[in-house]
Amino acid sequence: MPKQPKQDAKKPVKSAKTEKPSAKAKVAKGKFGSYFDESKDLGTSLILVMPLFIIYQIGILMTGGVRNGVDFVSDVMWLISDGSLGVYLGINGAIFAGFAITLATLRHKGTWHPGLFPFILLESTIYAMFLGTAVIQLMSTLGLSPLLATGSEGEWGIITKVVLSLGAGIYEETVFRLIGMGGLYWLARKVMDIPSWMAAIAALLISSFVFSAIHYVGPLGDAFTMGSFLFRFFAGILLAAIFYLRGFAVAVYTHAIYDIIVMVFR
Repeated sequence: MPKQPKQDAKKPVKSAKTEKPSAKAKVAKGKFGSYFDESKDLGTSLILVMPLFIIYQIGILMTGGVRNGVDFVSDVMWLISDGSLGVYLGINGAIFAGFAITLATLRHKGTWHPGLFPFILLESTIYAMFLGTAVIQLMSTLGLSPLLATGSEGEWGIITKVVLSLGAGIYEETVFRLIGMGGLYWLARKVMDIPSWMAAIAALLISSFVFSAIHYVGPLGDAFTMGSFLFRFFAGILLAAIFYLRGFAVAVYTHAIYDIIVMVFR
């Protein structure tokens, strides 16, 4: 039996050399992962949607009183301002000033990166472009008619349509996804002690059902058809999935851009 070669005690045996990722790969992965983490953060999302909120609140002054059906903030603003346009604009100016100060403070601390915004717009635009197609394909797969009835938006001007689209993104995602779906999930888990997966499904379905139903309520509501109701129901489910997977800001911008595409360019 041949003798094993002696090893120098002072020189430990080197293990097999593993190839480390390059510095460029680390940076690319870090930036990519950082974007998805930061853009999904609720605090960052609220900052990202603030420009839409301010544009909408000023924009409804040019719509002849037409506004989103679940807009609960404008009523409060007008109530506080007692019908005074100057006070109403002052309230929005104060909100904008607070937003600007917060943005500057966070940027100074290094916790806010303006570079997120164009990527949020790009990502949301991609989702918006395929949202309707995805809903139609899903309904067709289930053997359902994807017919979507049109409402009274054809009578409105472009400015009104754009402003209402922004309002739909802000308020409908706030009411039905952030508050509605989030609140229902919390209620099912904390109060009713339902398993998390059941709570998630229940919150998803109920919030999407109410989201669709609200489009037929009020003077600006559409005439009810089962096809349009189901279309909006499944659109609500997909928007809820975007909200859960990509965060509040991406859901808001996706919804707003989709409505602009449908109401302005169709």
